[in-house]
Amino acid sequence: MALKVKLVKSHAGSSKEMLDTIRGLGLKKFGDERLLKDTPSNRGMVFKVKHLVSSETVSQEAPAPKRRKPRKIVVRDRARAQAAKS
Repeated sequence: MALKVKLVKSHAGSSKEMLDTIRGLGLKKFGDERLLKDTPSNRGMVFKVKHLVSSETVSQEAPAPKRRKPRKIVVRDRARAQAAKS
């Protein structure tokens, strides 16, 4: 089970707490849509900004978030690869 959350109203003029909550849900701009795990914490965040988002429960599974390496490590690995070629 997953929650499908969509930002349906502008967050202009909202408090910092609400902006942080919207960002925490992974929504950045008007019309953005995310598929999130159906957990109590995610439901609480959706409830906090329920006047700005629409949500529905879907039977799909939420995709696992991709892990990214820090930029410093990516640059270091790239430099090592170039040095190995030379």
